Amino acid sequence: MTWILLLLVPLGIVLLGYLRAPLLVCTAAAAAWLVAASLQFDWPAAVNVAVALLAGVPALLLNVTALRRAVISKPLLNVYRNILPPMSDTERIALEAGTVWWEGELFRGHPDWTVLHAYPEPTLSAEEQAFLDNEVEQLCRLSDDWTISHELKDLPPEAWQYIKDAGFLGLIIPKQYGGKQFSAWAHSQIVTKLSTRCSASAVTVMVPNSLGPAELLLHYGTDAQKDHYLPRLAKGLEIPCFALTSPQAGSDAASIPDFGIVCRGEYQGREVLGMRVTWDKRYITLGPVATLLGLAFRLYDPDHLLGDTEDIGITCALIPTDHPGVEIGRRHFPLNAVFQNGPNWGKDVFMPLDWIIGGPAMAGQGWRMLMECLAAGRSISLPASNTGMAKLTARTVGGYSRVRSQFKTAIGRFEGIQEPLARIGGHLYMMDAARRMTAGAIDLGEKPSVVSAIVKYHITERARVVVNDGMDILGGKGICLGPSNFLGRAYQQIPIGITVEGANILTRSLIIFGQGAIRCHPYVLREMRAALADDTPAALAEFDDALFSHIGYTASNAIRALVTGLTGSHWVGVPSGVAPETRRYYQQLTRFSTAFAFISDAAMLTMGGDLKRKEKLSARLGDILSQMYLCSATLKRYEADGRQAADAPLMHWAMWDAMFHAQTAFEGVISNFPNRAIAILLRRLIFPLGRPYVVPSDRLGGEVAKLLIEPSATRDRLTAGMYIPDDEHDPVGVIEHALNATIAAESIEARVRAAQKKGLLQARGAGLMQAAFDAGLIDDAEFALIRRRDTLRDRVVRVDDFPQDFGVDAASAPPAESHNVTAIAA
Repeated sequence: MTWILLLLVPLGIVLLGYLRAPLLVCTAAAAAWLVAASLQFDWPAAVNVAVALLAGVPALLLNVTALRRAVISKPLLNVYRNILPPMSDTERIALEAGTVWWEGELFRGHPDWTVLHAYPEPTLSAEEQAFLDNEVEQLCRLSDDWTISHELKDLPPEAWQYIKDAGFLGLIIPKQYGGKQFSAWAHSQIVTKLSTRCSASAVTVMVPNSLGPAELLLHYGTDAQKDHYLPRLAKGLEIPCFALTSPQAGSDAASIPDFGIVCRGEYQGREVLGMRVTWDKRYITLGPVATLLGLAFRLYDPDHLLGDTEDIGITCALIPTDHPGVEIGRRHFPLNAVFQNGPNWGKDVFMPLDWIIGGPAMAGQGWRMLMECLAAGRSISLPASNTGMAKLTARTVGGYSRVRSQFKTAIGRFEGIQEPLARIGGHLYMMDAARRMTAGAIDLGEKPSVVSAIVKYHITERARVVVNDGMDILGGKGICLGPSNFLGRAYQQIPIGITVEGANILTRSLIIFGQGAIRCHPYVLREMRAALADDTPAALAEFDDALFSHIGYTASNAIRALVTGLTGSHWVGVPSGVAPETRRYYQQLTRFSTAFAFISDAAMLTMGGDLKRKEKLSARLGDILSQMYLCSATLKRYEADGRQAADAPLMHWAMWDAMFHAQTAFEGVISNFPNRAIAILLRRLIFPLGRPYVVPSDRLGGEVAKLLIEPSATRDRLTAGMYIPDDEHDPVGVIEHALNATIAAESIEARVRAAQKKGLLQARGAGLMQAAFDAGLIDDAEFALIRRRDTLRDRVVRVDDFPQDFGVDAASAPPAESHNVTAIAA
């Protein structure tokens, strides 16, 4: 009995902690153990009294709410208020913007997988599918990338007109204003398909339907502004841009130096209340051709014409670009991408207050407007465009790897080529899964700010890996630009996606975990709000409940991390009905979610406000959350696609790779944790038996590579939605024809080579097939097939060449100029 009582202590702590038992249940269990121990050990009365006091007083303080709040929570609340770093309005708005979605489940340490699978799969309406099959297909046909990027340096006039006439600029605008009112999923599919053809077409369509005038008007515009501008935007009568980035405020957009002063001035022959605005913007997509300029600036009211506040705050306004004083600069040239992009500026440009989006009532609300709308656009635009480039890479490079042969073998069968092919296929499978799931969230009405940062960062980074791998496989074919190079421009332009809509370094180091730790954590934001609120009983009650729930949550996660680590998570429950081959992934992800929740609390507790300055640790914590999200999307895709057995290698490779990287991020946090004693404890709790994940196996990688180099339903699903021209003279279309011809010719070629080895044919090289035909070893149809294969293969591997004076005319172009409003003003 003595041994049973002693064993009950650790077992009881583990069991109650693992089950997340309420405080009252834990107290009752402790009291029952003390009673049993008193009877077993026959404690004297004095000992019983002492134990009752030592255990009873804390029990009363913890379980009697009024006592706990007065004696414990109130002093802790005062301490918390003193150590809580000050928060500016812009920081508060950024933190509270958007909604918490599936990432919140991952942050709580025990995700409910039934919730994940209950999210509906995004689908296209008949109208949306018809638009993809017709209008998008036609725009792809009008978008020859070499002509656009090298010769015209712009979309051809007929493409521009088609974009306007077919409604591409009004995808998100409601039908009542003449727009398409398409879903986020349709928007994503359109951008993805265009991105497999030409970046200029994709970006030209993408930007007006992302964060910009149309979206801001929809959410915040006055009825008069909507009625005037939205029909014109939908019909292409206005080309919009939105100017946020300044030379002195890129990533730190909240500190934009552009300003407006409230004043009276003359407009259309009469005196009105308005503002004189000075700004200097750059990197503004569609800026050089825009007719309607959305502008963000800080508004001041020194004469108190609007009220008592002098610094009103960041404000957004709409300005016709032909308005006096608006200066539209020349074009930027972003890495040979020719979508319209450039600077604009103005000095003391007077405009009415009615030009503020939402009217004068929305003056100073610009930062909130931008933060609330950013999640939707960032969830669609760059994930879609970069997934499109990855689809293009997988389809073309995979086909090329079968058509191109060395040492009498298709290069795709060499293990050295299979390794990058596996990365291309596995990354694309996961990228497309995350794109689909996140667009679906937008269609559900979510504005997932943390998820949008995750997919923006990780899809653009994976696209960089995919395109780089594709270029390695293409070799000399990839590095020589020309009409037949299908990947060179994508390779050049990959850094663009890395730098825009929140530079990737900033997004990884500061945003994903920095925002996620507060927004997604079940208790931290509640504690902060209570601490920032007035000193009232309600604030104390909220803080008390959040604090003690947080303590129990952290203790439980520590125990659960240890138990799942010791058991390999084999006992973790998995929803019924999931594919058997994915069961272990759900268990391991649950384990990682628990460990992540615990290590996050350990970091926040020990480092406090200093954690946001520990950018490397914050980045690694964000990596863990991100990899879990990407894995969740991958598992959801596998189920939604009907558990296609042929697709399983793609799913397995993506999961092993992501879980290995999540595990590496855990190791990076622990190895660099400032408090070494806590680091040792974290390692023992999270990885008590070592790290379970390794890199995907070579065998698995070979299976993935094989899927890319031969026609199949899996290959079609992997690259679904891309533009594939049925043209043997198109650099992408010819690969499809050459691939089919190559596979059809392989058995014929094998038969001829076998005859050659037997000495039946003496010819070598190019004359071998002719000799086989002459000897009657292959018939007319087979010989014709071989010749067709050779013609198509030669077209695929061909590299463009040019005359000596190629590009000389460019030397006579006007020199580049830089521009700075401050310098001009001085």
